[in-house]
Amino acid sequence: MGLRGRLPGVVAALQDQAGDRAVSKRVEQRTRTRERVAAELAAQQRAERRRRLLLAVGAVVVVVVVIGGLVAIRLAGGEKKTATGPTGTADSSLITTLASIPAATFNAVGTGDVQGGPSQITAPALTEGGKPKVLYIGAEFCPYCAAERWPVTVALSRFGTFSGLGTTHSAADDVSPNTPTLSFHGTKFSSQYLAFTGVETTTNEKVNGQYAPLDTPTAADQKTFDTYNKPPYVQSAGSIPFVDLGGTFVSAGATYSPDLLAGKTQTEIADALKDPSSPIAKAIDGSANLYTAALCKLTNNQPAAVCSTDAVTAAAGKLGKS
Repeated sequence: MGLRGRLPGVVAALQDQAGDRAVSKRVEQRTRTRERVAAELAAQQRAERRRRLLLAVGAVVVVVVVIGGLVAIRLAGGEKKTATGPTGTADSSLITTLASIPAATFNAVGTGDVQGGPSQITAPALTEGGKPKVLYIGAEFCPYCAAERWPVTVALSRFGTFSGLGTTHSAADDVSPNTPTLSFHGTKFSSQYLAFTGVETTTNEKVNGQYAPLDTPTAADQKTFDTYNKPPYVQSAGSIPFVDLGGTFVSAGATYSPDLLAGKTQTEIADALKDPSSPIAKAIDGSANLYTAALCKLTNNQPAAVCSTDAVTAAAGKLGKS
């Protein structure tokens, strides 16, 4: 067969080879495309895993930091940790210290540098359960209340026993901020001589811009407050703290500056009350002597071991009259 006869076969063979190469090339391209897509998907999956891992690690770190911060605050607070809430409970040792100030210390202090104090009024007797009643109305945010709770507690501790006494501090955004103090919220007082009602109308923490409410006076106690917490019984109307002692004496405001207690813990204040040279003792024990003298008027000078001391008899002559 001549070249002309073989030419169609050669052309067909070349066309088949070209077709095979084209098919092979398309297959190769599709394979490369699949491999590229698979690689991109794998990379995306690895990136997503890394992102989730980082988020998880970040969340753990935040939790650890928050917990660590809370622990650090608690540890740094030390003794002050009982003075950060409105309803903390006073340690029994603190209550014992307040109730065991020696008579010699009271005598050495006298009335100290006390300003003001209970003033005698003419009013119906304030009683509860057949006993003269002491009514205290204040608020936990109030720095003057913070100061005055100390001598009120010390004086009453000479006539009976507190239970459920709290610890707190005045508001952080008021004058004399964070004055360490006690709280009468939920407190009970046991005495054969006197009855006591302590009302803390608000906490020291704000909710929607207002100090959160706490205790509500009874209608009778509110009437006493409204009637006798104004001139001529006290200097200015509505002052707190307000203390009515049996309807015979009233006191409004603080008898010394709250700044005297700045930076102290409750325990440090209580310990200072046994040192007659301490400015804190001169203020708190001195004021307590005045309150004690007023209370002795209500109890017919009982107990005699308290009411017959030199400090109390001297303080009786300094009780004011409205």
